[in-house]
Amino acid sequence: MKKNSSKRETCRLCESKKLDLVVPLAPTPLAEKYFPDSETAGKQQFYDMDLHMCLECGHVQLLEVVNPEVLWDDYTYHSGQTRGIIDHFEDCAEMILKRHTPDKNSFVVDVGSNDGSFLRCFQKRGLRVLGVDPAREIARKATDSGVETLAEFLSPDLAEKITTQHGSASIVTAFNVFAHTDDLEGMVRSIRSLLSPEGIFVFEVSYLQNIIDDMLLGTFFHEHLSHHSVKPLIQFLERNGLELIDLQRVSIQGGSLIGIAQLAGGPHTVSASVGEIVSIEEDRLLDRPETLRSFADKLSGLRQQVSKLTEGWADQGISAAGFGAARSGNTLIAQMGLKDLIDYIVDDHPQKVNKRIGGYDIPVLPTKELTERRPDYTFILAWIHAKKIIAGNREYLKGGGKFIVCCPELLVVDAEFDLK
Repeated sequence: MKKNSSKRETCRLCESKKLDLVVPLAPTPLAEKYFPDSETAGKQQFYDMDLHMCLECGHVQLLEVVNPEVLWDDYTYHSGQTRGIIDHFEDCAEMILKRHTPDKNSFVVDVGSNDGSFLRCFQKRGLRVLGVDPAREIARKATDSGVETLAEFLSPDLAEKITTQHGSASIVTAFNVFAHTDDLEGMVRSIRSLLSPEGIFVFEVSYLQNIIDDMLLGTFFHEHLSHHSVKPLIQFLERNGLELIDLQRVSIQGGSLIGIAQLAGGPHTVSASVGEIVSIEEDRLLDRPETLRSFADKLSGLRQQVSKLTEGWADQGISAAGFGAARSGNTLIAQMGLKDLIDYIVDDHPQKVNKRIGGYDIPVLPTKELTERRPDYTFILAWIHAKKIIAGNREYLKGGGKFIVCCPELLVVDAEFDLK
């Protein structure tokens, strides 16, 4: 029987053993795990979440690695269920095809393709597409919808099989999956073998600078093994036969980075954006432990503010709920000490409603319960949708309820609050 997790002892990018604990975090249960009964939900394991920095290359990472078969089993996140994500995918597909104009019927592979939403943007423009995603049920649904998806982890052997059956890829994408991989070197070797000589690899990752600047606590969960910055990535890609040629910062997920790479010595010119962002990172000391420790200090202060706000709630009979059974929710509950404060979470996701969150054993109820039960306070757990949630629930606020936003700063929102 495989262990549920293991502990990494070397840097994911450069293999150095010089790893420094920079942001201590409370352990959390796995995100996106929901159970029908209290007994099963309450028995779910908690895993370490501490962040370490490599003192050699500056890469920030989790060392606790959850067995992928445990992490991705019964996974419930579908990218196509969020309108903003679909719009973002459309914009990115347009950007990629302008930057790199492949021949008609060229081949596109998306690693971590989820429900195939991104690949549909290429498919409808006449390109051949293939998805690779280990979440079996989601992969099956994607294939049934017309986007062929292999329910596997990308490996060099699988890459060879794909190129044998479909030919080399003009475009390989990995959006918000590059940070999910423990064996990044194996992934890059696989991607390198998929690419045609003139092909490009396009990836999107949550950007460390945004995480630090905007206190994006909700981006910390066990899928995200890496929190990327550019300098360590350039060195890593070069060691593995790829060259970073373009960078673009985007606002999605609170702040992300889109990178484009080619095979070393490829035909595409290197954009000035690469050097510009590296220069900013050097000025901001993004690869120094003290920068991350400063973030940890701010997080500790935020936790103290929440504790002060909620002190005595139980004795006073003050009720509290959560809004959004989101991946970020487990992290906010753990780091802000909300487990014993939140009575239930409201959400309308069909795979989550009337189930209980693993580890915390908190029930998920339909969002209509918010106005019917009217808790005194509601913590917004789906942090990236805070403004939308507040704007869409004015009735709750007018009835005397208050929303609490924990990041990037503590805000208590009532009916008089100006959203701007």
